[in-house]
Amino acid sequence: MIGLNSLKPAKGSKHRKKIVGRGLGSGHGRTSTRGSKGQKSRSGDGSKKIGFEGGQMPILRRIPKRGFNNMFRKEFEIVNVDKLNKFDAGTEITPEKLKSAGMVSDVKLVKILGVGDLKKSLTVKAAAFSKSAMDKIKAAGGKAEIIK
Repeated sequence: MIGLNSLKPAKGSKHRKKIVGRGLGSGHGRTSTRGSKGQKSRSGDGSKKIGFEGGQMPILRRIPKRGFNNMFRKEFEIVNVDKLNKFDAGTEITPEKLKSAGMVSDVKLVKILGVGDLKKSLTVKAAAFSKSAMDKIKAAGGKAEIIK
């Protein structure tokens, strides 16, 4: 009868932990399987920080740094006004609808630009609009609403 008391791991699945540094007769004595000399043979793990190149000046420090990167910048997904003709008249367009239509890859900040002409009356909700895009949406009888 099979019970919890008779269960055993599969043959060969359990291994004995390697014991090192216990004399020459053990087969893992003297250098304790670390080889001889070098950084990795020393105590203290032998690990190096990311980007360390063995004492050579790391590439990240060799390359000149130029300019300024603003960490607070806002990156917009851009949609042109003429692409909005794809939707039916009277539709409320949100960033989620634009994503489901495949016009933006990510529902972050969407900016509508005024390239092309809009032929339908739409309510467009986006994080930003160019001046020409806003004018074209209003000229077509629609509304442009800025959302946060």
